[in-house]
Amino acid sequence: MAEPELQDRLELRMARRQVFARERPPLYEAVVHEAALRMRFGGPGVVREQLEHVLAQSERERTTILVIPFSAGGFPGSGQSFTYAAAALSRLDTVQLDSSHGSALIDSGPTLTRYRGLLERLRALALPEAASRDFIRTVVRDLWPLAQTGERHEHPRGRLRGHL
Repeated sequence: MAEPELQDRLELRMARRQVFARERPPLYEAVVHEAALRMRFGGPGVVREQLEHVLAQSERERTTILVIPFSAGGFPGSGQSFTYAAAALSRLDTVQLDSSHGSALIDSGPTLTRYRGLLERLRALALPEAASRDFIRTVVRDLWPLAQTGERHEHPRGRLRGHL
């Protein structure tokens, strides 16, 4: 990805982050696979900082973070990242699919129905909210010895950070 595009995406994500700083932020639910929690781009210290941020966000009102552990096995839709934005009227819902070459927005009824079903299956596979929080804490503890040694696994394009 070219540097200007990377900068644009980072600026957009940081602007979206401000939505959650409002007095009454929107409802937000994330279903995250264990594999995403264990990725070490930027090294254990950076990952630990990111996971601590996720934990802090998960304890906020109106925010739910659910974890699908490896023990859930394979499932349809694994490996695919999507954002499901629910509107006041379900026919106005939108799915955003991200890829390395940009985003695609989906708003057709039959496709939205499939993504709603996928989201329900993901929720059913995920640990309950409190157990998910405990699971993330365990991953953070697993990283602590590595964070102390300064082990790093740089992303090919350098240090990247993601934010809710």
